[in-house]
Amino acid sequence: MKYFRKSITLLLLFITILSSCTVGGQTASSPEVVKWEEQGGRVTIIRDDFGVPHVYGKTDADAVFGLLYAQCEDDFNRVERNYIWATGRLAEVEGEEMLYSDLRAKLFMTEEEAVANYEKSPEWLKVLCQAFADGVNYYLYTHPEVKPKLLTHFEPWMPMYFSEGSIGGDIERVSTKGVKAFYEDNKSLGLNSFGGGLMYPDILEEPKGSNGFAISGEHTASGNAMLLINPHTSFFFRGEVHAVSEEGLNAYGAVTWGQFFIYQGFNERNGWMHTSTYTDVIDEFEETIVEQDGKLFYRYGDELRPVTISKVTLSYKEGEEIKQKTFTTYRTHHGPITHKNGNKWVATAMMWKPVDALIQSYTRTKKSNLKEFNEMMQMRTNSSNNTVYADADGNIAYYHGNFIPVRDTTFNYTKPVDGSNPQTDWQGLHSVEEAIKVINPANGWIQNCNSTPFTSAGAYSPRRENYPSYMSRAPENFRGVHATRLLKSADNLTLDKLINLAYDPYLPAFEVLIPGLISAYDKLKPNDPKLQEAMKVMRNWDFAVSKESVGMSLAHFYATNSLRSGSAPEGTNLMERFEYYAKASPEKERLELFRQTIAQLEEDFGQWNTPWGDINRYQRINGDIEQAFNDSKPSIPVGMASGNWGALASFGARSYDTKRLYGTSGNSFVAVVEFGDKVKAKALLAGGQSGDPNSPHFDDQAQRYADVKFKDVAYYREDVEKRAKATYHPGAEKK
Repeated sequence: MKYFRKSITLLLLFITILSSCTVGGQTASSPEVVKWEEQGGRVTIIRDDFGVPHVYGKTDADAVFGLLYAQCEDDFNRVERNYIWATGRLAEVEGEEMLYSDLRAKLFMTEEEAVANYEKSPEWLKVLCQAFADGVNYYLYTHPEVKPKLLTHFEPWMPMYFSEGSIGGDIERVSTKGVKAFYEDNKSLGLNSFGGGLMYPDILEEPKGSNGFAISGEHTASGNAMLLINPHTSFFFRGEVHAVSEEGLNAYGAVTWGQFFIYQGFNERNGWMHTSTYTDVIDEFEETIVEQDGKLFYRYGDELRPVTISKVTLSYKEGEEIKQKTFTTYRTHHGPITHKNGNKWVATAMMWKPVDALIQSYTRTKKSNLKEFNEMMQMRTNSSNNTVYADADGNIAYYHGNFIPVRDTTFNYTKPVDGSNPQTDWQGLHSVEEAIKVINPANGWIQNCNSTPFTSAGAYSPRRENYPSYMSRAPENFRGVHATRLLKSADNLTLDKLINLAYDPYLPAFEVLIPGLISAYDKLKPNDPKLQEAMKVMRNWDFAVSKESVGMSLAHFYATNSLRSGSAPEGTNLMERFEYYAKASPEKERLELFRQTIAQLEEDFGQWNTPWGDINRYQRINGDIEQAFNDSKPSIPVGMASGNWGALASFGARSYDTKRLYGTSGNSFVAVVEFGDKVKAKALLAGGQSGDPNSPHFDDQAQRYADVKFKDVAYYREDVEKRAKATYHPGAEKK
């Protein structure tokens, strides 16, 4: 009997040890885990028939906790990667080549500075930041099979890096080549020029931006205002989520993986859509550096100011080893030194107010009307975006930029300015009232497609001469032309009609380019039967994209070859180049580029008259962030086209050691929203909600995406429950 009692005692001891074992750095009985379990019990996640998480919490913090838990369920890989990148630790995972991406991040905010910003945050925001960290950490605790690449424990100061909204955002415009050239290769005071500076997209690069339309009730069948939410981002860059609390939060839309606020979306009363702005929000200041007694100073007016010098130690992976490298970094009151022009060190200035920006980004989701929304915009920390707005009161609005420094217009800020001259300094911020905006224009619609704000409301658009030039340097683009044409004649709109408008297949770039090709052929009259047959296709083409169109195939590659190899003057934008290729380029050049196009199609696809859908494809083989494409594996034909050609529904595709073109950016999350007594919406997500190939929601929207078959959004609790496929608390079994 005593042996039996001893066995029981040992068994109980073994069970006790198991119950307190360490998982994800925490023991099952630790106070932190108990806190997580209690908070998880206050959160309900309902997954609908497309896997969209509808997160319900008693408090906003509960909703944030559940939202991050749900995001990690869907794609922890992307959540973690975003924070590895933002906090400047990517080289620890991807190797030494990412060292200067990490250094760039540290130049603008170190971990110590992020912690300090967190500590000075208002208490309510600190509670949300803690809920963010707890939601991710509880996911890792309850999923020990998930092996993070680096971040095994998330901290509440991390959201300071993603406060403004656009992950990447302004900082990505700072060239890592320039950072490397200065900090690695040479930082002497000599005359060697290493360049660097701000980066701008290549003329052939698919435009990453967005479309936003706001339409007043006079043009809708219901008499209610409508909003088109149409971000153009990398595919799978954002998930579709719904966060609700008993403290007034009820926001639905797109969230960049790892953020705890809905970035582009709506609540019951209003909606907000961000488009990338070309307001000047980043400037470069050339500093005059003086060395005295072994110390560095920079000239500012009649004084010499000390250069702020710090040490930053970064880790990087080399084989299986982790090595370290220490950099001495430099800063003036303009910002960190990021590169060098000739003998001038260059400081880059941009908006960096993480606490205020995070407050603005979160509180935006809880506003109820235009007055409240306008008051929120007065914080002026949404630096990289324009905002298109609509609400249940029938208002529509457009804000062109938000963070806009005041500058002396006698200086040219498109180039680095003299940092030693105090007159070049930013002189505060423009008020929201001073900035370019449109409120309830008489035409009843607003559009922005990353184009000029001076056509945003047709004849009722703001006038260029009323604003300093740095407020908008964006030219018109073919998407803006397309949107304006459609909206001028839009009437009696329903959600389905708005979808049709947003996916209109016409491509205005080719109404400019192709007539120039035809006129060259007619003038030169070459004796070439194959060319004659291909030209017949172009004459009969209606400039609309479809999967069946051969004209689209020819036009896409002819336009690409013209931009890559044509003789257009340097410095011209895409619209100007198309005008040149159509009217001013040599006729022989046009025909030669078209012959090259025909030969390219024959070589790659066996025949020049290949339908566009055989070329332009959607493919997602696995959950990797950098997708590998393969012509021999299944893919879906897509009848969409590049935003460069004026496609509102953008599908940025190119080859990847493949013959076919595969889409990687453009329409990602898309929603159409109608505001009234109750909000109604439809949405579509590229591929699916989950990054796990084993999930039914990995690709359940892929064919719908190609077919433009939107799903109805379940916003109200009773509708969510009707479509519920799983209901559970974080950490508990799904039912």
